Amino acid sequence: MVDALKIGIAGLGTVGAALTRIVQNRAEELAATCGRPIQITAVSARDRQKDRGLKLGGIEWFESPEELAGKADIDLFVELIGGAEGAANRAVRAALSRGLHVVTANKALLAYHGVELATIAEEKGVLLNFEAAVAGGIPVIKALRESLTGNTISRVYGIMNGTCNYILTRMEKENLSFADCLKEAQRLGYAEADPAFDIEGNDTAHKLSILTTLAFGNKIAADDIYLEGITNISIEDIRAAADLGYRIKLLGVAQRTDSGIEQRVHPTMIPIDSVIAQVEGVTNAVAIEADVLGELLMVGPGAGGNATASAVLGDIADIAKSQPGAQRVPVLGHPAAKLEPYRKAQIQSHEGGYFIRLTVLDRTGVFASVATQMAENKISLESIVQRSKQHLSPSSHQTIILVTHATTEEAVRKAVATIRDDGYCVGEPQVIRIERPKA
Repeated sequence: MVDALKIGIAGLGTVGAALTRIVQNRAEELAATCGRPIQITAVSARDRQKDRGLKLGGIEWFESPEELAGKADIDLFVELIGGAEGAANRAVRAALSRGLHVVTANKALLAYHGVELATIAEEKGVLLNFEAAVAGGIPVIKALRESLTGNTISRVYGIMNGTCNYILTRMEKENLSFADCLKEAQRLGYAEADPAFDIEGNDTAHKLSILTTLAFGNKIAADDIYLEGITNISIEDIRAAADLGYRIKLLGVAQRTDSGIEQRVHPTMIPIDSVIAQVEGVTNAVAIEADVLGELLMVGPGAGGNATASAVLGDIADIAKSQPGAQRVPVLGHPAAKLEPYRKAQIQSHEGGYFIRLTVLDRTGVFASVATQMAENKISLESIVQRSKQHLSPSSHQTIILVTHATTEEAVRKAVATIRDDGYCVGEPQVIRIERPKA
């Protein structure tokens, strides 16, 4: 009989508790599938007295994750604490340095320390798996790290934050304001009490930086991403998008260009008849464009206890099946020592064009001034629509909606800034990129 794979779990929150239940309730099935038993032999959590509805008898309890990683009689350390620094960072480093395999769901840790941790794992000949760190239950890490070997990837993009997708979906479906949808997301547990990390795009940026490295073989550059959240998206933008045949999603996009790698996170208008536009609620979707395969779109639950626990368990199962001394798949898809320095792409024309919404004073010459600024910045317009603000005083304001052909962000921002500085605008202009994905 092959010895059991002994695992220690740091963190017994929603995901840790779900993982523990699955491992214990499906012990025989897992042993048959993996070729060896999987046993939880040690745990660590903040409150030892809390009733989690788990069977913890016979499992060794450690007061800290670092102690668990450094002293427990285990083969595999599972980190489900979260955070880029502190206990999670120290414990994962301790486990890897000790020669233990590690599974983590911690995107922030990988975004800021992934290359260092990969280096330690590869030097020690152990596995560092992190499927649950990006897009929850969607197996995008495995696809990029293993399944697409031999493909040259040109672009990775997708919906990677369920909170933002839920809010944008509710705004459109029920004609609600951003603030109202956020409150509902918080009530349902989809958004934190302090939702800034999600709605400002930081969560998506961490995930995107990891996918970028797996796709293109560069060092992780989590702080070198163009970042824009959804807090400025209004119900008026949602309606205008629908009228034009688009739907607004928060996308993370990474693509290879001749001058380097482009990484960006921002609200995006995508054609309403595209597959990715149909992804609603807290669901995630990731698309990969490659030369051999073409385009792959994966859709599934991006968060939640069971979805994340499923991804973590998949990583555990891979380790259980691995043979001692076998050649290891590089942690980040490429040997850590051979990752290229990140080279940020130069500003280039955005092929999808831009949506520009301007609320302006209804005066003679305003429309001509807007058109002049577009022309002077060499911005070609695909369409232009004028709308009166009926709910305001008669003829006091109007909304001008512009859709451009391919142009640069710099040109658009310069033109809009000039129009605003001329004193014609009421409130802040809105600028949203347009993508026309294959998916």
